[in-house]
Amino acid sequence: MDTPTCVFCAIIAARAPATVVRAWPETIAISPRHPVTPGHVLVIPHTHVPDVGTDPWVSARAMSRAAELAATLPAANVITSRGAAATQTVFHLHLHVVPRVQDDGLPLPWTPQHAARATEGSRT
Repeated sequence: MDTPTCVFCAIIAARAPATVVRAWPETIAISPRHPVTPGHVLVIPHTHVPDVGTDPWVSARAMSRAAELAATLPAANVITSRGAAATQTVFHLHLHVVPRVQDDGLPLPWTPQHAARATEGSRT
């Protein structure tokens, strides 16, 4: 299913540009416009579903492909969001595969780095 106003549907249909890192019959992996670490990719199913909670089969296939990519890395986060309150901004399921290295400085909300940045911010 292609949703005409969806940027990821447009990328999958080759109506919008993207750097495709890997392609499978049901999923693609692209480089995001603003990667948070070198090698950061988005795994996007061809089927338009708004988020990870909409269609378990589509979500599972996308996660399987993200896991394939993560397996090639020594350390990585695999992240998706469901809903605006969870920071989702594009409402087409996608998973971020974010390569990590020790002390890379990328704070996630559940890490000590995030708490340290929050504390520093409150002191200024």
